[in-house]
Amino acid sequence: MSRPSLSRYLPILGWARQYDGETATKDAVAAVIVTVMLVPQSLAYALLAGLPAEMGLYASIVPLVAYAIFGTSRALAVGPVAVVSLMTAAAIGQLGLTEAADIALAAVTLAFISGVFLTLLGVLKLGFLANFLSHPVIAGFITASGVLIAASQLKHIFGIKAEGHTLVSLGLSLAEHIDQTNPITLAIGVGATAFLFWVRKGLKPLLRRAGLGPHLADVLAKAGPVAAVVVTTLLAWGFDLGAQGVRLVGEIPTGLPPLSAPSFDIGMWQTLLLPAVLISIIGFVESVSVAQTLAAKRRQRIDPDQELIGLGTSNIGSALSGGFPVTGGFSRSVVNFDAGAATPAAGAFTAIGIGLATLVLTPLLAYLPNATLAATIIVAVLGLVDLSILKKTWAYSMVDFIAVTATIVLTLLVGVEVGVSAGVMLSIFLHLYKTSKPHVAEVGLVPGTQHFRNVKRHKVETIPGVLTLRVDESLYFVNARFLEDHVLGRVAECDNLRHVVLMCPAVNEIDMSALETLEELNRRLSELGIALHLTEVKGPVMDRLQRSHFLHELSGQVFLAQYDAWCALQADLKTAATAPLQNEGLVAE
Repeated sequence: MSRPSLSRYLPILGWARQYDGETATKDAVAAVIVTVMLVPQSLAYALLAGLPAEMGLYASIVPLVAYAIFGTSRALAVGPVAVVSLMTAAAIGQLGLTEAADIALAAVTLAFISGVFLTLLGVLKLGFLANFLSHPVIAGFITASGVLIAASQLKHIFGIKAEGHTLVSLGLSLAEHIDQTNPITLAIGVGATAFLFWVRKGLKPLLRRAGLGPHLADVLAKAGPVAAVVVTTLLAWGFDLGAQGVRLVGEIPTGLPPLSAPSFDIGMWQTLLLPAVLISIIGFVESVSVAQTLAAKRRQRIDPDQELIGLGTSNIGSALSGGFPVTGGFSRSVVNFDAGAATPAAGAFTAIGIGLATLVLTPLLAYLPNATLAATIIVAVLGLVDLSILKKTWAYSMVDFIAVTATIVLTLLVGVEVGVSAGVMLSIFLHLYKTSKPHVAEVGLVPGTQHFRNVKRHKVETIPGVLTLRVDESLYFVNARFLEDHVLGRVAECDNLRHVVLMCPAVNEIDMSALETLEELNRRLSELGIALHLTEVKGPVMDRLQRSHFLHELSGQVFLAQYDAWCALQADLKTAATAPLQNEGLVAE
């Protein structure tokens, strides 16, 4: 295999050749900062997924190394994230498992299926499939997921039992057990939450006033969750809060991730396949959005198809090392970027840091209160909630508003899988609906120019006997009949019509159904003694039309520019010619 081909699938071969000591120092510094942030996050997201805390650490080691080898973003930080962790919990919940080992195996299997699916999409270069999720739908889903995640963590803040995967079921369960609230747990949870909210807004200005540089102040502010973990862990250990009903993380196995394998039980795969696909798509969309944003700031580029392979191998690596589904995280990636990460090697260095944490720190985390991790999750996910998307879409597009609202409501009331599935289907349906009735404008010549504009919006000149319609959408099976009906309807309203011109500057595609419609339209107009003309047909569209019989049967001409048609048809009418113009087979650019 040639080197360019190998580099296509192993981006590490590109940046590693220029790797030097200065770059390694930048990556190492960024890795230390991200490691400090990732340890409490990993534990918290494992808790959110309903998994043992150590699985969060396991999911933050091998996946980072895999992404460093196969990923193309220089700053993306891969690992457990809130939305994917919530979807993992919902997916595993469908299996009705009770044993911890079975639940862990299901999580590993889910990561493996997701990894295989993403890798196949990347190899087949099918990254465009993620475009079926519109941005408003994604924003609505993430907003609803943030609310659900925060609600699901309230049980840890109050120290009570509560179950449910919808907002209603969670609310009812919390209300049912609220009388069992543990006051000490509540004090820890509320205190940690308040502290973390203050850290996000107030600690950095305080450190700046104390004389610290902006970079160091920013790093220390982002390390706020670590301070909460340390303080509450010491309190739980010093006052033996576990004996007073405060739920603690408990003993975490010390050591590097174990070699593991997914289950190949057919029934489990059938149940987890759809959730794995949804997790893959949501994770990829979130990850590639972050990666593209950060790459643009440094005038770099990423390869979306290779990103699929990078995320796919990361999930396979997570599965083989006892983890659960992962993707690129927004907050960690921004921290990684701001800390100066220069190459994906920063992720590999972070994996080393997490590995050391599993060897050294895990015994110290046994006294960590679950309420602290819940506070970490709540503060992180509430930043994802953006209800302003409802106001924006209401003002801009009723169709998008319906899609966003439906996604949010279904996610909150029915569950994450139904919410995101409905979002995908709504995105596709609404796209088909909008394109099924393309905008078709009658246009005329702007006086003194060669430009043509909508007769309803501008003062323009028209030629009696000529109807010029600009088609503002590609033509395919969904909207072909609409165009035919629209043209014939306008023809019926016009007296002494001799020519119909379809102006096609926005038509990027004409499929077979639309071609047959144009042929039928040409035939019916010819029977009425009306010539059909096309103008400004794009080159690729013209190439396909030339492979059909349509141009030979066309009653009019294909003009290079609309102004050419205007001049030719105006001259034709002035000479009072009775025969339709012959098709001269002009070729568009």
